[in-house]
Amino acid sequence: METIRHKLEVLNQHRDTVGRDPAEITKTRFGALVMADTDAEAPGAGYIVSCAAITGEDSLCPTSTTARTSGMALTPDAPVKDGLRNVRYGEVLLLRSDNGAFSAEVWNTLGMNDCPQAEWEALDAAAIASERGAVVAILNGPRFWVLDFIKSNIREQAPETTFGTLGMFRAAVIAFGAEPPVQVPYTERSIVRETVFGFAKGSEIYELVTPDDTHYVMQAYSQIIDKSLTIGDLPGLGTRIEKPQGWAFRVRTLQEDLEMLSTDGVATVIQDELQNTYQRIDKG
Repeated sequence: METIRHKLEVLNQHRDTVGRDPAEITKTRFGALVMADTDAEAPGAGYIVSCAAITGEDSLCPTSTTARTSGMALTPDAPVKDGLRNVRYGEVLLLRSDNGAFSAEVWNTLGMNDCPQAEWEALDAAAIASERGAVVAILNGPRFWVLDFIKSNIREQAPETTFGTLGMFRAAVIAFGAEPPVQVPYTERSIVRETVFGFAKGSEIYELVTPDDTHYVMQAYSQIIDKSLTIGDLPGLGTRIEKPQGWAFRVRTLQEDLEMLSTDGVATVIQDELQNTYQRIDKG
């Protein structure tokens, strides 16, 4: 299975489609979806906006049907989903180019199934891209939550579909602007969302700390680069990853619940070179 890094390199090879005959370029319309512009200079910076979270009306969001596959029995539309620590999930990202601007739909298995390995490995990214009219499809997973709970109403009106035999819902749409996304470790990326990511009292958390005391807490670990990585390996991750100079990797046990909030509706995330994902703790 190709990694996200390689697939984004493939995407970069499609940049010459900008300016070609419109009939030769894959295009899409997002209906009522609001796409947030970005002036961020960081490579790959973009803003994620959820259809359901913005509109609040199912009539404004396109819908499709899917058969639920075997897996975990989470309640899809519950505003608080708990018991998520070490729960496995996968995502399919559909990248598109429309009038010189790149965007991606993010489809997620959470609450639909536990992303069984055989079904995940059966996915054909090239075939999915062709079927869905995308420039490229990225198989982002498998991933595992490190957090304990999520507070969100994102599933209330979210459209659903099936990739292979895996049911997924559309969790977000990312607007990248004129530049295609580039995977750069330890680079901040802004995400528009009101979702609260929570860690329960007594849970062990893993965080990156910068010289100016900015903290990024791991929300999910990945088996994209290291297929053998488990949650039991995370305490020792600090000796494996190549952190920026002056950064520290810390492990601590929470004395109280920790809720990762966005600031004015924007969350800031980074990834390490293993594509584990961390969210910044914003003071305020």
